[in-house]
Amino acid sequence: MKKKLSILIFTDLDGTLLHRDKFTFEEIKNFIKDIISDRIYVIPNTSKTDREILSFNQKLGEALPYIAENGSAIKGLNLINKDLPKELILSKEKEELINIFENEVPENLKIKCKWLSKMNKESQIKILGLAEDQLTSALDRKYTIPFIFDGNKKEINELSKILKFKSLTLQEGGRVINLCDKVSKAKAMQVFIRFFKQHSENIKTIAVGDNYNDLDMMKISDYPCLVFNDRFTLDQIFINNLISTNKPSPEGWADVIKIAMEKISESE
Repeated sequence: MKKKLSILIFTDLDGTLLHRDKFTFEEIKNFIKDIISDRIYVIPNTSKTDREILSFNQKLGEALPYIAENGSAIKGLNLINKDLPKELILSKEKEELINIFENEVPENLKIKCKWLSKMNKESQIKILGLAEDQLTSALDRKYTIPFIFDGNKKEINELSKILKFKSLTLQEGGRVINLCDKVSKAKAMQVFIRFFKQHSENIKTIAVGDNYNDLDMMKISDYPCLVFNDRFTLDQIFINNLISTNKPSPEGWADVIKIAMEKISESE
């Protein structure tokens, strides 16, 4: 007898599920709540912090497991099954990242990196597009360090190579670059799936994103989904069986999920 199917929906938030500028999702809130069940799980996989994701969960009215800070930490597997871990930390803490950066990066590149934490509040608001009361949560980071790079492509590539040699990564989001450990949304997704298989082996995965740092996550999913983003076009993305929409978030999120769910239903 075939085991019941579990569907894991790994999703970016900003610009994918949340409105790109307003960071809202009221238009699809009921849709999200309706699809969540004991066999369908929505898992935020985002650069956002614990506090930001927990705020999203509160607004949704659901206790969702999630992956925070670009794959640095997995939280809430125990919500799926009490025997699974409450948290899995996959990253060094940010203080260690800073030490590596300070010791290994040459001065000519250091001065090009403008840390958000050292900017005034007005600059932080302008760059992140957040209201003042949201800044504290957005900057309460344990494993990643957001910055703006004031240099050219050759210089950012040089910086990336230096950090890669020390097992650190640069992850580019829609508004900032994050200095990270050797983590990613895709790697954390794979760890999440490995633990989830202790709960259920018959699974299908959907991964939804809108930006470059979502592509690896989408590539390893069964049903990769792209929400409209005018920063790049489909001919720049080489992912088999890509599901896409010409609608932006949040409505675009609902569109691609409906298509993916139909495809899963047809395959069963």
